[in-house]
Amino acid sequence: MAEAGHRERLGVAPQATRQEIIDFLLEQAASPSHHGKLDPCDVTMVGGNPGCGDVITVYLKVDAERDAVADASFVGEGCTISQAAASVLMEQVQGVPLAVIEAMDANDVMDSLGREVVKSRPRCATLALSALKGAVKSYRNQQLRNAAAR
Repeated sequence: MAEAGHRERLGVAPQATRQEIIDFLLEQAASPSHHGKLDPCDVTMVGGNPGCGDVITVYLKVDAERDAVADASFVGEGCTISQAAASVLMEQVQGVPLAVIEAMDANDVMDSLGREVVKSRPRCATLALSALKGAVKSYRNQQLRNAAAR
């Protein structure tokens, strides 16, 4: 996933200054997108970083026909970076095929947030991605169990 494409989708220009990126992250943490419990949902996944107290719970609703995210949201507490990253990620994955999420890695998140700003806190920046990928894996396992039961 290209950095410029992600930043444009996030509202941060590819040539954004360090201060503009910091301001964007502060804004995302203060007024997060897709924040709150999603009910009903197909999967709930908790992720945490015990070292610094960051906790994220991801709620995932899947459009089974498209094998894509129908909706995703989160609740959590922790540092600005973990909460901003969760907000940004939940916005990014709306309508995205699950295979895209499965293919995402820490570099995608770091680049979309502004690597130069979050590089000192990679675990905080990628916490939401870990929880989201866990939710997708759990959903896939549910589907396999349901298919085996038929």
